[in-house]
Amino acid sequence: MDKKRLTSGRKVDHLRICADEEIERGFSGFSDIRLVHSALPECDLSRIDLSTRFLGRGFSSPLFIAAMTGGHPDTREVNMRLARAAQRFGIGMCVGSQRAALENPALEESFRVVRDEAPGAYLVANLGIVQLRDHGLDWAERAIEMISADAIAVHLNFLQEAIQPEGDHDATGCYAALSALCRESPVPVIIKETGSGISAETASACWGAGVRAIDIGGWGGTSWAAIEAVRAERSRAEKGPALVALGSLFEEWGIPTAVSLIEVAKTGGPVIATGGIRSGLDMAKAIALGADLCGLALPLLRPALESEDALFAKIEAFHRELRTAMFLSGSGKIADLKRTRVYITGKTREMVGTEQGGK
Repeated sequence: MDKKRLTSGRKVDHLRICADEEIERGFSGFSDIRLVHSALPECDLSRIDLSTRFLGRGFSSPLFIAAMTGGHPDTREVNMRLARAAQRFGIGMCVGSQRAALENPALEESFRVVRDEAPGAYLVANLGIVQLRDHGLDWAERAIEMISADAIAVHLNFLQEAIQPEGDHDATGCYAALSALCRESPVPVIIKETGSGISAETASACWGAGVRAIDIGGWGGTSWAAIEAVRAERSRAEKGPALVALGSLFEEWGIPTAVSLIEVAKTGGPVIATGGIRSGLDMAKAIALGADLCGLALPLLRPALESEDALFAKIEAFHRELRTAMFLSGSGKIADLKRTRVYITGKTREMVGTEQGGK
């Protein structure tokens, strides 16, 4: 199989594994976070305002459709439904890695459909940092043009790459490539992890490179180590058993989302909290800890595979839960929620060693 077909085939493999297998691992830390209850909230639940701003753009809600798929004809329908949701609800969306379509332009339609269906939505292109290093600004510009993107995310997925038999194992030169893109990009650059979290040290380095936002992609949700272990187990490759064992071992690797969020929010902003957010209450906790947007992937993927109605209903449920959490914490708008005091307990408290928030 040639490289182009391999990349495209891997994309649909990932989609099917996420849909059919139990691939969530770890501990996001949100169960250790408790919003302080306001017994006298002085706000109207029916008038809670979810609107917010991110990189100078207004959004109807902080719910952000995180990167999922694209790059194979079978992914077009899913991306179309996700884009319709972004358009309907006035929220942002990041497409999956565009590598397959950049290698093979015949696959671009699985991404272009997103802009076709969401002409007014805030769309984020997506390119791996290794591909950025190897192909430079040309690939970044093509990824942006493909969906008329408002921003570009550069994803970091070295845990996944380390376990893939066909993975990119050389991370040298990536920081210089990121810095060059930040200087030259026609749209804001977002750096994003894909499930292992970002530390304060890495965040500071990324701000120094010129990124405009950080998507922390913390540990405690979809595990790419688990996904690649499933792929390795299904393959007939000679290294398959060894990669299954490697993937199983490193399912426990990473920074829990809540911990990563607390660390990164102290270094600057804006910040997107992604990784193990499974309810509107988790969204509220993330915002109180410093998030500007909350990324959702797996919770939206499965309903998106089912139907447009199922996807819309899931988003509405998240919004209902978020509004309820805001009401009970006395937060009439997102800015109020950002000032809500929280209690931190358990392992998360042990890791961060501090209390956050305070009105």
